[in-house]
Amino acid sequence: MKPKLLTTLKGYSREQLVKDITAGVIVSIIALPLSIAIAIASGVSPEKGLHTAIIAGFLISMLGGSRVQIGGPTGAFMVIVYGIATEFGIDGLIIATFLAGLIMILMGVLKLGSVIKFIPYPITTGFTSGIAVVIFSSQIKDFFGLKIGEVPAEFLEKWKIYFESFNTINLQATFIGIIALLIIVLWPKINRKVPGTLIALIVTAVIVRLLNLEVPTIGTKFGELSSALPSIQIPSITFDKVTLLIAPAFTIAILGSIESLLSAVVSDGMIGSKHRSNMELVAQGVANIASALFGGIPATGAIARTVANIKNGGRTPIAGMVHAVTLLLIMVLFMPLAKMIPLTSLAAVLIIVAYNMSEWREFKELFKSPKSDVIVLLVTFFITVLIDLVKAIEIGMVLAAFLFMKRMSEVSTVNITSLDASEENDEEFDFTKENKKIQTTEGIQIYEINGPFFFGAADKFLEAANNLGDKTKTLIIRMRNVPAMDATALHAFKRIINMCHHKNIKVLISGINEQPLNVLRKAELCDVIGNKNFFEGIEEAIEYANKNMANETSL
Repeated sequence: MKPKLLTTLKGYSREQLVKDITAGVIVSIIALPLSIAIAIASGVSPEKGLHTAIIAGFLISMLGGSRVQIGGPTGAFMVIVYGIATEFGIDGLIIATFLAGLIMILMGVLKLGSVIKFIPYPITTGFTSGIAVVIFSSQIKDFFGLKIGEVPAEFLEKWKIYFESFNTINLQATFIGIIALLIIVLWPKINRKVPGTLIALIVTAVIVRLLNLEVPTIGTKFGELSSALPSIQIPSITFDKVTLLIAPAFTIAILGSIESLLSAVVSDGMIGSKHRSNMELVAQGVANIASALFGGIPATGAIARTVANIKNGGRTPIAGMVHAVTLLLIMVLFMPLAKMIPLTSLAAVLIIVAYNMSEWREFKELFKSPKSDVIVLLVTFFITVLIDLVKAIEIGMVLAAFLFMKRMSEVSTVNITSLDASEENDEEFDFTKENKKIQTTEGIQIYEINGPFFFGAADKFLEAANNLGDKTKTLIIRMRNVPAMDATALHAFKRIINMCHHKNIKVLISGINEQPLNVLRKAELCDVIGNKNFFEGIEEAIEYANKNMANETSL
């Protein structure tokens, strides 16, 4: 594993340096309001969002496996971060982020980068859309300026409080929020270089200040903001804390891995490159550990910021590092001014983030998929919204695994054919290339297994064994269409072999593939069956069975 930075520096030109610096500065301007908004919505102070974007963003670019990945806090983490901070406090959040970093490093070292990509699409769409709904719901209070104390974390309770408190709406805050929304939506038609989110925050802050409106701001909620650099905070990790926080830490690690690798795949398609998934996971892990040590929140690859980096000419990790350094300068020089930003404007920013995350078109398209995929989608979505993201990923993965195994058992079949002297070979079995007729002796049965030989097919295999009558003298097991077999299938295989030996039925194996053959060898079944009883094709097996039966008859 090697960071992409080392690869891209070979032949690095001054022209590309200028492009990377330009892209990095522009992306930092995009990341500024998002980092502050995500931090506040996650239940931590605004500075922590910037600390995360600076520290984790720099390390993800410097150590990562993608040329153009931009790292930092993202909307996907808001739900899980808010839940951890509420239940376990800031110390619990730091420990969970630290543990998540270790898990991501371990996944990278174990080369699980490609495995992460195999998480079913209905699950990722379900929890992403669910997160979008939760983010939108969490911004209602600030957008309308509702006078509510502590908003419940539960989705239904939250909306119940909103409806009960809607008579406390702050019309001035709502007006400012609508202005911010309109600017964010319409500004790209005027200028695509400068992000609409930044313009919205500046314009609405100026309006609130000049008109002296009674609109809650960052300053009214958090007081003075510090522009000082964070100091290292070593978390006090105990076994009890690890036990409590390992589940949310695992969720952070999985979610961060999925989002970062998805971002890397998208960027690969845009620039014609190929990322190093395992190196990317290691970098994400290191970045999250560093973020935790400096009191930050979880970070991952941000798709929108990565795309903006590419569109503005960024082509190497230098752009991402410049983005982090620029954010550091902005924090040191202008952080105190951030207290003027209206909370309703930040809510407008996150409402747009929620809409972009919702993937409602993809969600709608998935209803055209098989029913099992729709079930996984809806279960994951509703558990994310109504319970929490940790349970959604756990239950979604288990449900998807069960449905996958059920589907595999449905596509795997066991066909039974009895052959005697009066029967001709069926073309379906393609016994010979010339399609010759092979005369067989009475008492030969063929079991053909089609598809992966897993537990579902193993059960069918055992049921088929009941068809072995007293007249059966030879059983040919045809396995040309079996790519793999598992322990359950192996157990069923052993039972069939033992039953055949008990009934003095000779077992022949035809057309077995490499993986199933290796499984039988390790289980020492090849010796039990006899190496001479393995054949490449069905015709050789039948011919051998005929001769064997003829010899026994002559005796």
